[in-house]
Amino acid sequence: MRPTTRRSAVLAAAAVLLALVSPPAQAASGSYVALGDSYASGTGTGRYLGDGTSCQRSVYAYPALVAASRGLALNFRACSGATTADVAALQLGALSGATTHASISVGGNDAGFAAVLTECAKPAWASHCNAAVDRARDVVNGRLPGRLAALFSALRGRAPRAEVVVLGYPRIFNGEDCNAFTWFSPAEQARLNALADLLDARLAAAAAEAGLLFRSPVPAFDGHAVCDRPAWLNGLSRPVAESFHPNRAGHASGQAPLVGSALTGSWVAVSPATVRAAEASAAPLAARQRRYAAQDRTITPQRFAVPDLGSPAIRRAAARAGVRLSSRASIDAADRRYSAQQARARGDRAPRPGREVAGRAER
Repeated sequence: MRPTTRRSAVLAAAAVLLALVSPPAQAASGSYVALGDSYASGTGTGRYLGDGTSCQRSVYAYPALVAASRGLALNFRACSGATTADVAALQLGALSGATTHASISVGGNDAGFAAVLTECAKPAWASHCNAAVDRARDVVNGRLPGRLAALFSALRGRAPRAEVVVLGYPRIFNGEDCNAFTWFSPAEQARLNALADLLDARLAAAAAEAGLLFRSPVPAFDGHAVCDRPAWLNGLSRPVAESFHPNRAGHASGQAPLVGSALTGSWVAVSPATVRAAEASAAPLAARQRRYAAQDRTITPQRFAVPDLGSPAIRRAAARAGVRLSSRASIDAADRRYSAQQARARGDRAPRPGREVAGRAER
């Protein structure tokens, strides 16, 4: 190897090593306000700021990672359970003419998505999943577009010069249910994924009308749904509040690059140094949010609940269906039978695991 070539190779290797061990580059600066619900706050990442609330804000969530990667001063207002009304009343006040960057994930709680998941997780003989999905669709098609239009217009009015990204929701399921205590059929998973797609379509339309950027996480999360390997979304988790939310990998590899690159105009890759910088920001982030704690505690978290096979309602349903609750085989056999009946009644063709689910490509 010629000396100049050897020197170039050494310098290139050193540059790679420096990128891995050095603090993230401060390529941009400014004021970043993160708005929205649990998909923005970081529910599902397992560690949260001690800010005196149940908002479950995490340094492993995409807002903290984006801020750390680009040297942005973060006001982390996103809160688990927040609806469009909560964001309008409690979070928009953080924006101003000096805000340079903002992001928002919102709409899932307006549709009652946690309650829908809770209903659909029950065995089919005890569930009203289709009715729950239909009610949520009615909200997304009926009331939500007007709420989003008003919210996004107010957001743009408060931060007229900010780059703003509206982040949609990923498809949670891949056609399988690998969790021991949930009973999501393939047809139910397809309908739930389609509901997420519908919500994203309404978000995209409202964002375009307000002149905001919309980004869909669906392509990034393809192959990383619940029960995929690796999964970027939690399945049934402990604690249960972590269930069906992006985990640390989902934020670091899925949402943060998507939002950060759209906000700053340059690719955001979350390195170990980025994570360390975000972890180091925990104390100041928590201190900043404590001033809002009293108002944030008025937000009611919306949590998934594990099916309770001992509840009176499910016991009555088991008696009607001839299910022996002491026998898992009896529970599962009846679930398969009722799932098939419900799918036929709707005219659904239940997808097989590994096949297409709500637009998901076969692997």
